[in-house]
Amino acid sequence: MLQVENLDVHYGHIQALRDVSFAVNDNEGVAVLGANGAGKSTLIKTLIGWNTPSRGRILFDGKDITRLPIWDRAALGLAVVPESGRVFRDLTVTQNLELGAYTEKHRATIQQRAREMFDLFPVLNERKHQIAKTLSGGEQQMLAIARALMTRPKLLLIDEVSMGLMPILVKRVFEVIGQLRASGVTILLVEQNAYEALQVVERGYVLENGKIVLNDTASELTQNPRVKAAYLGG
Repeated sequence: MLQVENLDVHYGHIQALRDVSFAVNDNEGVAVLGANGAGKSTLIKTLIGWNTPSRGRILFDGKDITRLPIWDRAALGLAVVPESGRVFRDLTVTQNLELGAYTEKHRATIQQRAREMFDLFPVLNERKHQIAKTLSGGEQQMLAIARALMTRPKLLLIDEVSMGLMPILVKRVFEVIGQLRASGVTILLVEQNAYEALQVVERGYVLENGKIVLNDTASELTQNPRVKAAYLGG
């Protein structure tokens, strides 16, 4: 589904990603783990087209998208849940969902997708007419996920879903991600919270200083002494 080959990304003279290569298969959950400053958000921005790599290429569903504009990547089936939710704050929950389906022309289809999102996230159904900025942090994060799912993505990119949330909300959001994986949604999860991330994916990579330094199954990474020391509290 996604193949990243020898990716280098620079901000001026500063190199943010170094020779990054990894893959995500169809119907698979993969995590990219790393501390603050490791290059995780740079990776997401490069995958969706906000950054242009200085070397390497990105293949999505067999197509080279390295130089493709953001909107064309979205049309191919790439969707992102941005860091900290970032919903349209002055619009209602329903309006946010409708904007998520902006490529769909049929009103009945958009409404059907919205009903599916309300089934998946009952709290959003209760808040469907509420202005997004009045939602709690966890509710906004769920809205951001639902908005991305409105596109019917082939691959869902999730950037730091746990950032800024209380522990109880982090647990709930990861439960939702687990449900999405169980339903067959292909997910690339970029996350600092290694413990929760490795519960909902099959494989993982560890990114340090812009470079992939480890990759293994989720269960093996959970037991890896280096990962346990750096991300799992010993």
